[in-house]
Amino acid sequence: MSLRLEPRDNASVGLKLGVSLAAGLIALLLVAIPVLFAGGSPLNAYGLMLQGAFGSMFALSETLNRATPLILTGLACAVAFRAKLWNIGAEGQLYIGALAAVCVGSGLLQLPPALMIPTVMIAGFLAGGLMMVIPTIIKQRFGADEVVITLLLNFVVILFIQMLIEGVLKDPMALGWPQSVPLIAEAKLPKLLPRLRMHWGLIVGLVAALILWLMVRKTVLGFEIRAVGENKAAARFAGIPVDATMLKVALISGGLAGLAGVGEVAGVKGYLSSDLSPGFGYSGIVVAMLAGLSPIGTVIAAVFVAAVFVGADSMSRATGISSYIADLVVALSLLCVLVGSFFLRFRVKFERRQVEA
Repeated sequence: MSLRLEPRDNASVGLKLGVSLAAGLIALLLVAIPVLFAGGSPLNAYGLMLQGAFGSMFALSETLNRATPLILTGLACAVAFRAKLWNIGAEGQLYIGALAAVCVGSGLLQLPPALMIPTVMIAGFLAGGLMMVIPTIIKQRFGADEVVITLLLNFVVILFIQMLIEGVLKDPMALGWPQSVPLIAEAKLPKLLPRLRMHWGLIVGLVAALILWLMVRKTVLGFEIRAVGENKAAARFAGIPVDATMLKVALISGGLAGLAGVGEVAGVKGYLSSDLSPGFGYSGIVVAMLAGLSPIGTVIAAVFVAAVFVGADSMSRATGISSYIADLVVALSLLCVLVGSFFLRFRVKFERRQVEA
């Protein structure tokens, strides 16, 4: 009996969904081991996590509120990775988008109320996009590694924002707390439901996922992105403007991450602080990989990751088991998806060797 790996021409949608679902289930089974060592019941823990994430309208709203920035940063990473542009800077792009929102929406610009929210969102999109376009130009011009540049820019941006909120943007009414001046009411995103934190940023994320799916599947730019991601040399030989396509991808990717920052400032907090994001930009990488770089799958993966973290907080309060169990679930899910991607690329075949007489 011998084992042979045969490359797949194309994995079906059903197979991709099956691999992602199996990855999540296997991750939950593996996480059950440390839960048992912590003295808890895995079934009870997972039941409490499910109840904490979806058991009431408040729980559901908190899960969707947590999923909103993950959808946008996940889309940012998904579109970039599809073109083999490795954007590790969604965290910095989120913060720079939030900064642009504060600069425009805190009353520094006198605009009609109807134009305030669209202007804030456009400013955040362009600011985030610029933060990705610059590393892409440096890569094209000098051959620098965009992974290193975008990763380091995260720390540069956060330190820059800390300087601003301790200086020219500091809120004099914050009693010394390091936060920016607040957004005016006309610049804040409306809530979807009264007395809940869900806001219109969720709708923006869902619309962005639909537009991105249509763009990748139905447009010339989507074809160019797929071609560049598959083989840059072949795409260039076929007449596709590779450098221009990469710059477009960089603008879209960084812009989506910038919109995530706008949502957090204009939809949740109302002001900018250095702890605005608990790592939404980095979690977006996990979301994109769990989704297999699919825009629609990104929405599902973002809700899954958000539910794990929100549910883990609720479960921890009820059982005393550490909420860091959520990090284990997400990390193991990603590892299982990466293993599963191997079986999406190759088909395993067993062959029986015939013994010669």
